Amino acid sequence: MIAPLPMKPKAKKSGKDISFKPVGKFEETRFEKIHNVIFEDSNEASIKVAHEIANLIRKKQAAKKTCVLGLATGSSPIRVYEELVRMYKEGELSFSNVVTFNLDEYLPMEQDNRQSYWYFMHEHLFNHIDIPRENVHIPDGAVASEFVIDYCLAYEKAIKKFGGLDFQLLGIGRTGHVGFNEPGSHYNSGTRVITLDHITRVDAAPAFLGIENVPRKAITMGISTVMSAKRIVLLGWGQNKADIIKKTVEEEISSQVPATYLQQHMNCTFVLDEGAGSELTRNKTPWLVDESLAWTENLTAKAIVWLCRETGKSILRLTDKDYNDNGMSGLLAVQDSYDLNIKMFNRLQHTITGWPGGKPNADDTSRPERAEPAKKRVIIFSPHPDDDVISMGGTFDRLVEQGHDVHIAYQTSGNIAVSDTDALRYAEISKRINPSEAAEIIIDSIKSKNESSFDTLEVRKLKGNIRRGESYAATRYLGVEDSNVHFLDLPFYETGTIKKNNLSEEDVELMMDIIKEVKPHQIFAAGDLADPHGTHKVCLDAVFEAMKRLKSEDFMKDCWLWLYRGAWHEWDINEIEMAVPMSPGQVLKKRYAIFCHQSQKDGVMFQGNDSREFWMRAEERNKDTAARYKALGLSDYAAMEAFVRHKFD
Repeated sequence: MIAPLPMKPKAKKSGKDISFKPVGKFEETRFEKIHNVIFEDSNEASIKVAHEIANLIRKKQAAKKTCVLGLATGSSPIRVYEELVRMYKEGELSFSNVVTFNLDEYLPMEQDNRQSYWYFMHEHLFNHIDIPRENVHIPDGAVASEFVIDYCLAYEKAIKKFGGLDFQLLGIGRTGHVGFNEPGSHYNSGTRVITLDHITRVDAAPAFLGIENVPRKAITMGISTVMSAKRIVLLGWGQNKADIIKKTVEEEISSQVPATYLQQHMNCTFVLDEGAGSELTRNKTPWLVDESLAWTENLTAKAIVWLCRETGKSILRLTDKDYNDNGMSGLLAVQDSYDLNIKMFNRLQHTITGWPGGKPNADDTSRPERAEPAKKRVIIFSPHPDDDVISMGGTFDRLVEQGHDVHIAYQTSGNIAVSDTDALRYAEISKRINPSEAAEIIIDSIKSKNESSFDTLEVRKLKGNIRRGESYAATRYLGVEDSNVHFLDLPFYETGTIKKNNLSEEDVELMMDIIKEVKPHQIFAAGDLADPHGTHKVCLDAVFEAMKRLKSEDFMKDCWLWLYRGAWHEWDINEIEMAVPMSPGQVLKKRYAIFCHQSQKDGVMFQGNDSREFWMRAEERNKDTAARYKALGLSDYAAMEAFVRHKFD
């Protein structure tokens, strides 16, 4: 069980050994106002939360009482529900005494629409457990407008009838909403209709295949309803939640960040993974919390980069006073500022290389890559059919130009990111060139599609082939032979919906096959876990699992894994282990390679929280990385791509 308040965790935990000591009012640091526990990964955290819920259900069963759960939707609680289902199927848990109330539902929304929260809850939980159907309560998105106020009042009364919520599970949106309580929500608000914030609708757009399809209103439990729960657990996963988690945990209570109201709840815990907790002061700048830190090399690098940004100085201009004034006096007890500055400057200088495959016949002692073999076999794993050029197009170009045997492996077909409009255009062109029954079937299928229907297999194949053709256009432009381009079409992705399957044995075997075929000296893979629909994480897990299983192979002893970031975040400067400069000409060449992916331009379907096109994001991010190196006193380049080497235990 995750210990509720009033308790205090010791320093940041991995989740494997969470120990607590009693205190009065929770105060992890002077900055934090909400009890929170940080785990290494969301899977482990979700299992802990599921077991807390299970223990509560069992306790209530033993007392012959009803257990009233408030439940959330979205990607955050999915693994919690999977673990609850597993416990039921293995005979460890019954839900016969459980009554549930869901937080919210879009308005209008029919139950059978696959975007409805009714559909979500039954798909992920209710269809797989023994909860009595009359005990399930989900706001009705189809209630007529003239009855909606009475409906919301009745929902509140139903919760009170069962004695209130024993446990409320929450996620958090980028606006700081809990449920659909958007900025401006009042502390005393009850279940009601609310107009959704634009940011909330943008975040929901991928699931609805475009923001124009996202409802503008919703029914939601109010802040007061949520706060009345006896126990609250909020789940926060990933780097893209880090900023709002920091605001919620550390800043003042404000209706503009509704989740901050949870600071006043006496039994609330935020359960976070390392990404979501990364901006908390104790993690981002721990020297401001505890000056008696153990100053490791990586922590020192992180602190010096931060200090440069804070003071507006380059590394070699930092003084003893700068360190002392910013909570880093402990560093100066070990070595003076001059030595610290020189060491950090050299560390960053050594990350810069124009030879991402290693520089032949050169001393590689201080270089990020090995000099030998001079010509390396390389696999670039790309989760979607454009991540390779978006994330490392300049490095890709360098590797080819410098004569390495470069292979591109597209892990998924990317078919779901092709709009129906694009697919229809290709199908109609095909019909005009070569009239066929197959083309007619595809055209009719697209035209008859509605909100509750899925793409047919034929339409998915067409969309996949559109992405495949664009990929060939880009790889040919960068000088790669077609024989070195591999389309893995990992099965986990091929559901035809936003929701993907879990990684399977077949997925891992396909990954192992391509690695064994190429026998690479270098593998590049996407280490960006903040993409809005989770594909990058599954693809990275596939890389890790395949390499783990192949580690005994002789060729794997010489294989290095480099991680790049996708379109959403860049590595922090102190994390970067290889920075590849790009000339203005290479910046343009990368842009043109991205342009080859025409179906992903001008209104791409899965933009996440950034309205810019992917080529704009990538270009500005690469320029920003170069500017940050320059600000630290290093060389001035037009742009840079950054990588971190992953070392297996």
